[in-house]
Amino acid sequence: MSYAAPVEQIEFILKHVVPFPDVAGTEKFAEATPETTTAILTEAGKLASNVLAPLNRAGDQTPARLENGKLRSSPGFDAGFRAIAEGGWIGLAADPEYGGMGLPQSLNMAVADMMSGACLSLQLNPLLTQGQIEALEHHASDALKALYLPKLTSGEWSGTMNLTEPGAGSDVGALTTKAERNGDGTYTITGQKIFITWGDSDVTENVCHAVLARLPDGGKGTKGISLFMVPKFIPDEDGNPGVANSLKVVSLEEKMGIHGSPTCVMSYDGATGWLIGQEHKGMAAMFTMMNCARLGVGVQGVGVAEAALQQAVAYAQDRNQMGPIIGHPDVRRMLATARAEIFAARAICLACAASIDMERATDDRDCAARAAFLTPIAKAYGTDVGCRVADTGVQVHGGMGYVEETGAAQYLRDVRITPIYEGTNGIQAMDLVGRKLADGGEAAMRLLDEVSDGAKAAHGDHPELADDVWQASEALREATQDLLKRDVDERFAGAVPYLTAFALVLGGHFHLRAARKGDTAQLALARVFIGRVLPRYAANLAEARAELADLTAISDASLAGGLGG
Repeated sequence: MSYAAPVEQIEFILKHVVPFPDVAGTEKFAEATPETTTAILTEAGKLASNVLAPLNRAGDQTPARLENGKLRSSPGFDAGFRAIAEGGWIGLAADPEYGGMGLPQSLNMAVADMMSGACLSLQLNPLLTQGQIEALEHHASDALKALYLPKLTSGEWSGTMNLTEPGAGSDVGALTTKAERNGDGTYTITGQKIFITWGDSDVTENVCHAVLARLPDGGKGTKGISLFMVPKFIPDEDGNPGVANSLKVVSLEEKMGIHGSPTCVMSYDGATGWLIGQEHKGMAAMFTMMNCARLGVGVQGVGVAEAALQQAVAYAQDRNQMGPIIGHPDVRRMLATARAEIFAARAICLACAASIDMERATDDRDCAARAAFLTPIAKAYGTDVGCRVADTGVQVHGGMGYVEETGAAQYLRDVRITPIYEGTNGIQAMDLVGRKLADGGEAAMRLLDEVSDGAKAAHGDHPELADDVWQASEALREATQDLLKRDVDERFAGAVPYLTAFALVLGGHFHLRAARKGDTAQLALARVFIGRVLPRYAANLAEARAELADLTAISDASLAGGLGG
């Protein structure tokens, strides 16, 4: 499976579609010049295409495994990870005080896009480490920062996120892992965690676990949870890995995809940990890590979609059925629609990243609200597009897509986890219509104002496209106002289609901006999205407005297939 990092498209979006020039114009990110941006994207593209992509198939066919309690990673993953670490890519957006480059999250997400398309299983390792770096930068003590951040940033050590337990999945507040004070500033951690991505590693010297646990005086629910740093090896006086901590990998999950990424069941048996942040305030620190990861997962969906589509296009060009099948109208429809959706999803993710950067550079509350509003949309739409395009790739291959030999199925198997982990897409949608509309819809309306103003500005160049985008934005505005009048449970019933409609409208907006700045090919792509994909917003808004009673009227017995009840 060949993969060519989409450097040109990413650079076009950063320059002309999302407000990255505003980010580079701030004092904080002044080093993100056009020349620096081009150099970073070019080098990251070479790493993704030439070093990481050749590892993707090996990770699928030779999964990570446990041998006598020790993890063995897939062939080539050690060298691939070293290339990532030694290139400084893990610390691209990290604090320079601890060895990072301090560059914008926008560039970090652009790099993550390319690495995900090349080899998702391996890219998951730095993604989780970057999330932990973010949490430590914002919440850890100076002592913890000084000890852990340089090692994590350099890639000498890796980081994980330990939330889920057998009885506490999305309901994090139901966790049972216990923490006890030792009286010397350390804590004893006891419990079991599941679904821990890269919970062990032989490509780094130490694995640093961020573990949620409850102290004896911690209240019920999420408000009583604390977050602890629990390393695999306890650092010695010189900050090097010392004695083994009281934790172990019980087993590795056998999964549908991402076989090269070890998904661990972790056991903590009186392990030593250190508090991150304040006691009973662990969810604040963990949410910092999760929000970083959620945008990163949306980008993963985009990256895998890119790789799957590239392979499908190559196959369609070579496969002859009364001529190359790429010329058949329906195949052309599938490929063009997939390309248009990838562009939209990539632009949404990079717009979200740019908003995060602007908030960090200016402390502007509107930028913070914009980033928070875009995060669930980026995560959900990016991963939905990933699944949709990977499925399309299998379909374009026909029967050969169902045969593992071609590799088309791997993209679908790998990307299918992305709508599930880091908060399912249903949870993202409920967050959008719940917390993110709790401001009375102010953040939503500011975004819709941006879309409608953009459509008005584009009317002179592309009147038909501009009219379609404007009408969609106004329909979404009206639906948002209707949702604000409903109670939260009623909103939840239509949350997913509402999020999808918002993503489609934003996609139309970004395609319209691209059509004004790009060439005839970009205009043609915008016509595909606005003419063929954007109209789906109407059906989604109709479902978003449907009554909760329609769902509750159906009995459990009927859902199970019975006729009565």
